[in-house]
Amino acid sequence: MLVDSMADHKHFSLIDAFLGYHQIPLAKEDQEKMNFIVNSRLCYYNVMLFRLKNAGATCQRLVNKVFAVLIGKTMEVYVNDMITKSVKEINHVMNFNETLKILRHYEMKLDPKKFTF
Repeated sequence: MLVDSMADHKHFSLIDAFLGYHQIPLAKEDQEKMNFIVNSRLCYYNVMLFRLKNAGATCQRLVNKVFAVLIGKTMEVYVNDMITKSVKEINHVMNFNETLKILRHYEMKLDPKKFTF
């Protein structure tokens, strides 16, 4: 579906969220359930772990909500992989800036090693 949605678009940029799952905070009441011991100290995870059941679905639901206004129009998202797309080159910078604006608002971190413009 993602590939088909890009068929008419000539310009696209691929970006990747840096450790996407680890950017999702756990609810305070759930942090104590995610404990581990280091040097005789009890520690807690405060962000979602990759191996948690439904972590992928939770991550997908989050990005669908965050980018709801752009998905299907100028953007496609699959878990932590994001594609900004444009039919015309002149619109691509504007579309990409809109994506970055949302990323900044939600303080999502990106992995620049995985960018493709």
